[in-house]
Amino acid sequence: MAEMAQEPIWITGIGLVSAAGEGRATHAALLAGTAPPPVDAESHAPFPLHPSPMLELDRQIPKKGDQRQMEPWQRLGTYAAGLALDDAGARPLVAEMDLLIAAGGGERDMGLDENVLAALAGLPPPEAATMLNSLLAGGLRPTLFLAQLSNLLAGNVSIVHGVTGASRTLMGEEQAGAEAVRIAAARLAEGRGQSALVGGAFIAPRWDLLVLYHAGGLLRRGGYAPVFARAAAPGAIPGTLGAFLVLETAGSARARGARGLAQVMGVACEQARRSATDTSGAAAGRALARLDLPEGPLTVLSGATGLAAPLAAEREFLAGLGREVTLRAAGSRLGWGVEASFPASLALGALMLAEGLTPPALEDAEAPMTEPARDLLVTGFGAWRGEALAHLRAIPAEEQA
Repeated sequence: MAEMAQEPIWITGIGLVSAAGEGRATHAALLAGTAPPPVDAESHAPFPLHPSPMLELDRQIPKKGDQRQMEPWQRLGTYAAGLALDDAGARPLVAEMDLLIAAGGGERDMGLDENVLAALAGLPPPEAATMLNSLLAGGLRPTLFLAQLSNLLAGNVSIVHGVTGASRTLMGEEQAGAEAVRIAAARLAEGRGQSALVGGAFIAPRWDLLVLYHAGGLLRRGGYAPVFARAAAPGAIPGTLGAFLVLETAGSARARGARGLAQVMGVACEQARRSATDTSGAAAGRALARLDLPEGPLTVLSGATGLAAPLAAEREFLAGLGREVTLRAAGSRLGWGVEASFPASLALGALMLAEGLTPPALEDAEAPMTEPARDLLVTGFGAWRGEALAHLRAIPAEEQA
């Protein structure tokens, strides 16, 4: 059977919220500048983070009742999704638009957690078990389990913005964000839809998550440093991120006169069994084999977190390409947003290509860019495991019409 031709897939809109602010213009200015994004090193010391910006929620979530029933990460994601739809001018498409969400679980009730721990302190195990059951029976909300599901964000995006096509949700780590983009692009390329809204959200100033990530040895202590300059204190700096993309077939975009920001040439994901003794980039090598990168020098937008093991794996992988590589680190400009990280990197990459930006270097590992990139390799080396690559290409003016 003859292989069916693949439809070109364009990014026609981005909705990006970070500590720097919101929207395309804000993040184009972030890429063009040399100042790091805002850093909060005090509120959750010793862990620095990139805090949440102030948002006028009414602009994207007009009903106060909708705002009240959402947790902060859901409000952030729903807001960013609306930004992407507006950026693409894609509101007329929402009834048939696919929706793919990558986000973590809901927020813990920290007040209840503290009360439980205080009540259990010093009790022998049998009494502690009885007390725990009693406290949880009277304190947990009926919706607590539902609050852990990333499909609550999908539901809110559907309700608020009317996106009612096929829906999928993923959660867990950076790999979830990359898989969401891969699946969305593959469905459209195969003719199973004309447009998709894909992305995720992450709130950084959350003690429940910081304690969890600290236990896994994932967080940096101290002040801000770019991701490739953290050897003395390796680790990620969490950053609040809401990142959504509107993906669209080239035919659909042209038919409605929409401009493509970048073409998604391919997305590939692989699992990695990373450990202190295994820092190879072999998984990324397998992913690369499924992409068709051009020969010659290459611009890479790195998703490095600042952790030593994945950073070593990425360096080995890039060195094995056998070509000149110019690096830029998304994490130095946005922070680490777990599931939202890969969509956010793609949003920055689309901006670089659409606006012809040459972001200045923030550290020695970032060599000067002499001219805008035409092709861009976006990497996502997960903090724990999972490696993802995406190839973006600038869309020439003659292909836009």
